[in-house]
Amino acid sequence: MKSSLREDLKWCTEKLLAMHSQAKIGHLGGNLSCLPGLCAVAAQLRPDDRLILSKGHSAGALYVTLARHGFIEESELETFHKDDTRLPGHPPANLFPQIPFATGSLGHGLSLAAGFAYSQKLRQTENQIYCLTSDGEWQEGSTWEALIFAVHNRLTNLTILVDHNGLQGFGSTREVASMDPLWERIRGFDIETEVIDGHDVDLIASRIHERAPRLRILFLKTIKGKGVAEFEGRVKSHYLPITDAQFELAMNEAREKTLS
Repeated sequence: MKSSLREDLKWCTEKLLAMHSQAKIGHLGGNLSCLPGLCAVAAQLRPDDRLILSKGHSAGALYVTLARHGFIEESELETFHKDDTRLPGHPPANLFPQIPFATGSLGHGLSLAAGFAYSQKLRQTENQIYCLTSDGEWQEGSTWEALIFAVHNRLTNLTILVDHNGLQGFGSTREVASMDPLWERIRGFDIETEVIDGHDVDLIASRIHERAPRLRILFLKTIKGKGVAEFEGRVKSHYLPITDAQFELAMNEAREKTLS
């Protein structure tokens, strides 16, 4: 029997927490905030659709999502961030068909996605391209250039999702280079925008499923570090690894969540 999206998210959350706990690395906060969006997209990917994770430092969330749908062997998740792994801290190129580009130099992912979407438009395919960005990388000029290109070429086969958690490496997006809220800055373009709860995986999936005559951007309002009490909404979730005590508390919370 096919699992529900909430079951997918619960499974992926537990796997992600375990991977980061074992690897003793940071960036868990941004992984947790974007995980519902990745789960919602991956559940409806067709064979030739593509999902591009622009915020590459959230690679762990991408790996568990792909594993949930059989694109990566579950056993391989145990090699995350280890020597000779195929699952490094940023998505690798040329190892998995579902990971078309190495990403994580922030601001590049949307350019890659727009170019790929344009190629599919020229070939007159029905393929849909999804690109998940961070809110912080919209401070990069290349992201805006990619948006201009996508709008000009009417890339309706491209859906952009923004993990709008309000935090980045050196503080809040408002403190570092304020464009908050980002959707107010973008609405001047000939695009369709929507701001939704980025932790409601069913809601995200329903909005992604809709098609529009213009480029669409979904702003996912999220909390960085969601599910780890001491990380939620805090900059330290960008850098610090999860402690054993934090891991146990987070795992207990994940297990206790109902699927109603």
